[in-house]
Amino acid sequence: MRLPSLKFLKTFQVAATRLSFKAAAEELCITPSAVSHQIKGLEEQLGVALFERGPSSLTLTEAGESYLQHLETVFARLEAVTEQLRIRYGRDVVRLHIPPFFATEMLLPRLPSFLEVRPETDVHINTVAGTLDSHPAEADLSIVVDTLPEELHDHDCHKLFSQTFVPACSPTLLQRLPIDSVQDLNKHTLIIHEARRDSWQRWAQTLGIDLRPKSIVRFDSMNTAAEAAEHGVGVALVSTRLGNERFAQGSLVKLFDRELETGESYFLILRKEDAARPNVKALTEWLIEEFSIAA
Repeated sequence: MRLPSLKFLKTFQVAATRLSFKAAAEELCITPSAVSHQIKGLEEQLGVALFERGPSSLTLTEAGESYLQHLETVFARLEAVTEQLRIRYGRDVVRLHIPPFFATEMLLPRLPSFLEVRPETDVHINTVAGTLDSHPAEADLSIVVDTLPEELHDHDCHKLFSQTFVPACSPTLLQRLPIDSVQDLNKHTLIIHEARRDSWQRWAQTLGIDLRPKSIVRFDSMNTAAEAAEHGVGVALVSTRLGNERFAQGSLVKLFDRELETGESYFLILRKEDAARPNVKALTEWLIEEFSIAA
């Protein structure tokens, strides 16, 4: 079978992502009719319908959803390979995908030390909202949070540290309303990270107590939750390792020694085929040295 035109495949990817021929046309700088024509040509070549077209709606068929999933991986990898080829005789580029809170709390304060010893390497950092639980095709290195990544035959996996959480708040909050015992938490607002709604309940269960806080505030990111605690909004469960800088500076105070063991850890993952590339190897070794359990 003759492979479809790369142009048609890109048009399909954009249209499938946008679920709009008009939006795809604007992004690709062509007309909506050109998008429709290219999609129709692709469907005819493949012999399957990729879209279900309604009077005012556009949805993917089961075949279209499957095709999009595979194409996004292919295009992401193609873009990575293309840029590496383009800069082969120029500067080295390494792509790092990491959770946002890890980036702000741990990576950024230490990154200058890597750049000083590897000034010829450009680092492209992509912070991935939510939980990054797999190694993206477009990344050279990624730091993921997981209990234990599934067996990765084509990847190297390095454990950095275990994920635990500890109750913390600002010193000013303690001055206003001291917390001398776990029961005193019921006089305060508890801050909850939306992705970990049951964390406070799980922490309380380890102590055999029932928390009934004055009020609850939820945030969609761990970084925002930690900043809210710093501003005295309430008490938050903060990542023990990622919160070290705030604890050391005194902007947050650990309230109790009991930590919530999540069973998760931070892992550094890379493809075996990339491990020998000098810039990837250098960043891998630096990340392990800086952030592994022994660091």
